[in-house]
Amino acid sequence: MAKTKKAYICSNCGNNYAKMMGKCFSCGEFNTITEEIIDHPKATMMNLNDVDGVVTPIIHVDAIELKRLKAPGIELNRVLGGGIVPGSVILLGGEPGIGKSTLLLQTALRMNKSVLYVSGEESLNQIKMRADRIGITNEECLLLNETCVENIVQRMKEVKPSFVIIDSIQTMFSKYLDSTPGTISQIRESSSHLIQFAKQNEVPIILVGHITKDGQLAGPKLLEHMVDTVLQFEGETQNSYRILRTLKNRFGSSLELGIYEMTSEGMREIDNPSEILINQRSENLSGVGVVASLEGNRSLLIETQALVSASVYGNPQRNTNGYDIKRLNMLLAVLEKRCGYKLSQQDVFVNIAGGLKINDPATDLGIAASIVSSFENLALGNKMVFAGEIGLSGEIRGVNRIDQRLKEAEKLGFKDFVMSDQLDLKKGEYTIKIHQVGTVNQFFSLLFG
Repeated sequence: MAKTKKAYICSNCGNNYAKMMGKCFSCGEFNTITEEIIDHPKATMMNLNDVDGVVTPIIHVDAIELKRLKAPGIELNRVLGGGIVPGSVILLGGEPGIGKSTLLLQTALRMNKSVLYVSGEESLNQIKMRADRIGITNEECLLLNETCVENIVQRMKEVKPSFVIIDSIQTMFSKYLDSTPGTISQIRESSSHLIQFAKQNEVPIILVGHITKDGQLAGPKLLEHMVDTVLQFEGETQNSYRILRTLKNRFGSSLELGIYEMTSEGMREIDNPSEILINQRSENLSGVGVVASLEGNRSLLIETQALVSASVYGNPQRNTNGYDIKRLNMLLAVLEKRCGYKLSQQDVFVNIAGGLKINDPATDLGIAASIVSSFENLALGNKMVFAGEIGLSGEIRGVNRIDQRLKEAEKLGFKDFVMSDQLDLKKGEYTIKIHQVGTVNQFFSLLFG
């Protein structure tokens, strides 16, 4: 009887070890090495070319223009960089119940090409019930309930679809391995089969991936390197709005995002996200401001909320939702050192409305204004927008693409725009009133006198 082969594989980076280790020396993570039973009778290394490798000078390689396959709707095309590239493999991750399957089934039903939807988690009846709820029918949408990756590849060769959806990669397995579905070796082996088929047949494939409790895509980190594009579908389960964010894209920008609303009839695209990210309040409230942020090529006006109150515990609390806690601590230090606001014994809470997570430095000015507004209990006014980066010396630095931010604020009817005096603007080009300041002291003198 053949001896059982075992492997010790790191779940984070996929590195192999001869024995169990407490720490992975490749990625530095602890307690990520697991034992797996393997049986690999044949090699499945990908060969994406029909001929053996030939050394070719780069000047002799013909550049091929990518002919993208347009997905239905605007948001998905935006995050993919203009459409789906033939032969590309896209990994879509998100929490359970966030709407990944609904979004992809809706996309499959609206495509005017043949689509193969492979489900390893739901029965065909369940998929049909969701399609009836969405209210779209398409006879070119083909369904397959299968988890063996070799059988899936065989069916794809038979039906020759233009587009394939795999829901999900954690349920797939290769019959040449003895380990259970969802293990590192099965995910890696199944992905290799599917990527090889996609590259050789110029058929784009979307893989649905589960995420772990800390928000990372489940499976080896190698999976994210193997695919061409990584998308993250995120949002609060109690909130109807969803954000589709690009984490990696070999064929476009990795800074784009799309915004959807979960309805009883599926995912509805949000044409103007700024309108839903700003509270249409009739009265001025302290601690609330509006910032002009950039996400990829899209300009968004986002509401920032801050609450400052006296600390009743020994250590003041610093909590953020959608904003970097380290950057908040830096802003609080600048406000105390350069402006004299005594915030060291105050609890400070910062929230970005709509469930967004922003990293744009231009939001510094709006966050600082919201904090001081709450601390002084003075309203900022609901027709004022902020865009500027705050330095450690208290200076307000200019931000890029200010004209795009100004036009977005004008379009939504705002009256005042506060920015750095380091930027030169053509007078009379904008109808919105522009206020330029150089330091945080000048900024707060403008706001509160």
